[in-house]
Amino acid sequence: MGAIIELAERSWQGDFVGRATGLMRPSFETEEIAPGLVFLQGFANVSALRSDAGLVLVDTGAYLTAARSFEAIRRVETARLHAAVYTHGHVDHAFGLPPFLDEARERGAPRPRIVGHRNLVGRFDRYRKTRGYNACINQRQFSIPRQFEWPERYEYPDVTYDAEMTLEAGSTRLELRHARGETDDHTWAWWPEHKVVFTGDQFVWVSPNAGNPQKAQRYPDEWAASLREMASLDPEVLVPGHGPPILGADRVAQALRETAEWLEHLVSETLERMNAGAELDAILHEVRPPAHLAERPYLQPVYDDPEFVVRNVWRLYGGWYDGTASHLRPAPESDIGREVARLAGGVDALAERARELGKSGELRLAAHLADWAVRAEPANDGAHAVRAEIYEARAGRSRALMSKGVFNAAARESREKVAGDGA
Repeated sequence: MGAIIELAERSWQGDFVGRATGLMRPSFETEEIAPGLVFLQGFANVSALRSDAGLVLVDTGAYLTAARSFEAIRRVETARLHAAVYTHGHVDHAFGLPPFLDEARERGAPRPRIVGHRNLVGRFDRYRKTRGYNACINQRQFSIPRQFEWPERYEYPDVTYDAEMTLEAGSTRLELRHARGETDDHTWAWWPEHKVVFTGDQFVWVSPNAGNPQKAQRYPDEWAASLREMASLDPEVLVPGHGPPILGADRVAQALRETAEWLEHLVSETLERMNAGAELDAILHEVRPPAHLAERPYLQPVYDDPEFVVRNVWRLYGGWYDGTASHLRPAPESDIGREVARLAGGVDALAERARELGKSGELRLAAHLADWAVRAEPANDGAHAVRAEIYEARAGRSRALMSKGVFNAAARESREKVAGDGA
């Protein structure tokens, strides 16, 4: 048993429940997990299929680790790259091609075909328009240094499709199917010869990333339908977008169907309340994932948060108005902060009340007061100190990486404000 297969077994047994870091840590190791299929464990996985026309990659890895992924593949496979399939256009999946393209050019070999869904072209165009914004939100989401820059080089697909496509590489046939889910340009692939399904980020060993608060719309109901379609094919190997493979028909079916059920439950419970006229505020504090799936190792909310998924269902079907009339054309937060501070007896009193609430465990409420305090008086060091304390506490108590990233960024912002004034 190789290291990747061993990791797959340990993951299924629950060794990493609630600890996605061990599960997702890129080793850049390779292992043949099915006949003719080499699996590369990166942060986002790369799969290399052998064919008599050359290699076919399903996903290409991240742009920051493109050289390492290339070297790892080339240590075990020297055949020319015939084609690469993007499961979607995120920077950890579709930006690892440059070393392969440079190699082909240097050798005078044909340029590999690049295949993706037609919506991927629009995604790359959008990334070009929002390069600075994407750098900011990824710095915040992943708590990475501010010098991080969004990529400028984009290798657009030269072959696109709409609903379905069969990619032929010699005698190898790979069936590509479109399904909106985490993205609107998502492709999942089926290799019928060896009963392997490549899910992309429709399955990633944590609860589905269907609610990311800083990213574009997700589609949880269509996502669930795609998982059920995959399960109907009776695959024996599941290659996820992140984390180790799943081996064995029974395990693959369980993982796909239960992930679909998890999504379907949040969608149906949210829609039921929307149809009854409930406001978003009530729905957010009522809808929870299915209790009987809470301990599944592949459904832990350590990246996204189920509450964020509920918000995304509301946004998908109901737009951005949340049902609270004052939120339709709200007053500036600074004006609200000053008025609340006046009622509280001043900014210092408001900040102190925020601290008291935080110490009593009422961190959600405390955060509102702390934000109002610093909006009322942006130069008030005491208010910033309290705000930093509260958001540090919120980050420490949060399971989801997305929550931790935003809360840590808020705390860092206030700490830097105090330090800057002290200088």
